[in-house]
Amino acid sequence: MRNAITAMGRGLGLLILVFAFGSTAFAADVPATDVAHLAVALNAVWVAVAGSLVFFMQAGFAMLESGMVRAKNTVNVLMKNYTDMCFGGIAFWMVGYGLMFGSNPSGWLGVDHFFVGQDHDVDYGVLFFQMMFAATAATVVSGALAERVRYPSYIIGSIVITALIYPVFGSWAWGSLYAGSGWLKAMGFIDFAGSTVVHSLGGWCALAGIIVLGPRLGRYGDGGSARMIPGHNLTMVALGGFILWLGWFGFNGGSTLAAGPEIGGIILNTHLAASAGVVSAMLAMVLFGKPILMTTTINGGLAGLVAITAGCATMDPLFAVTTGFLAGILMVIAMDIMDGMRWDDPVGVVAVHGVCGAWGTLAAGMFKHGDMFNGGQILVQLLGIGVAFVWAFGTAYASYRLIDYLIRLRASSLAQQRGLDFVEHYEIGYPEFQRDVLHAGKE
Repeated sequence: MRNAITAMGRGLGLLILVFAFGSTAFAADVPATDVAHLAVALNAVWVAVAGSLVFFMQAGFAMLESGMVRAKNTVNVLMKNYTDMCFGGIAFWMVGYGLMFGSNPSGWLGVDHFFVGQDHDVDYGVLFFQMMFAATAATVVSGALAERVRYPSYIIGSIVITALIYPVFGSWAWGSLYAGSGWLKAMGFIDFAGSTVVHSLGGWCALAGIIVLGPRLGRYGDGGSARMIPGHNLTMVALGGFILWLGWFGFNGGSTLAAGPEIGGIILNTHLAASAGVVSAMLAMVLFGKPILMTTTINGGLAGLVAITAGCATMDPLFAVTTGFLAGILMVIAMDIMDGMRWDDPVGVVAVHGVCGAWGTLAAGMFKHGDMFNGGQILVQLLGIGVAFVWAFGTAYASYRLIDYLIRLRASSLAQQRGLDFVEHYEIGYPEFQRDVLHAGKE
């Protein structure tokens, strides 16, 4: 028996050697064109997988936002997240992608690649990936306007964001993929995966909508004191936070648009920053004498994720932790400022995405590997942050004012009291516990 096992072992070892030498010989005989084709195919697979992870972030936003609102508005929030991706995706394919990534000889706008068709397969993959980014910028706004925005008005605003507001600034910071370059990109603006291009832009659009809409009924007292309106399902909030964290690995890692070794450092920095944001948010709540809320803790993780998105490819891990840690603290402070201004943000969108996106973009310039604290780079980052605010807030504010004038942005007081689920969608999320709603009538 022992001799038989020894013989089998020798035979297996010989087989491995033959396979190894045979594989080496085969690889040496493979034409360079085939190797190049394989590299292109692997890159395409990575972009598709990463884009799918970013798509899954829509589920994360849907869970987190619907859990943070009252039960009577659950369906409405889910509908906004489910459909703004669809309307926005078509708008981005028709117009946004061309404005953002088309040939950009002026540095301001793309002039081709509208209604993309009959292009190379690689272009289709990039379009799919970038379409998911556009949907993220739009859906960020959903939670900020929850419980008092009319559904048709919200969808129109979402289309404006994905077809115009997001692509135009994106063309300045990231364009083009074909010819020419955006003017901010040409100046050396760093925003690897979109702390400002995606998240701050969405946050500033949300702030404009919040100001035009006004707060929810009963959110603030006559003296200006804020009243807590708790979400109905914190389990959904936690699940949404986990899904978003997972999706962010595709969001940041996929922005390489290639399956390279640098992905390891990018996703490590992403995770470290998110973890540091959770820790610092909890610490800030303790130091400021606040209860340690799960919702704020989860927002701390999201703050870290938003902040590291700009510099995840150009920072050392230590500074990724620093970026995320400071983001968690800034988020807690910014949420207090929002309440002090009576700007009602049910989910904390402006604090998490707007403020922490701006901080992360600045940090990308401050903590750039091999070129730390370069004054010129920091000035370019500040310019990009400022331009993003002026463009996004200004155009979104004008858009929401126009929508409000034409078809009304805010739901009626009666609709808010009864809940937007039944009033706008003829459905309710929890029929076993909301039977009275079904017999209350419309308006």
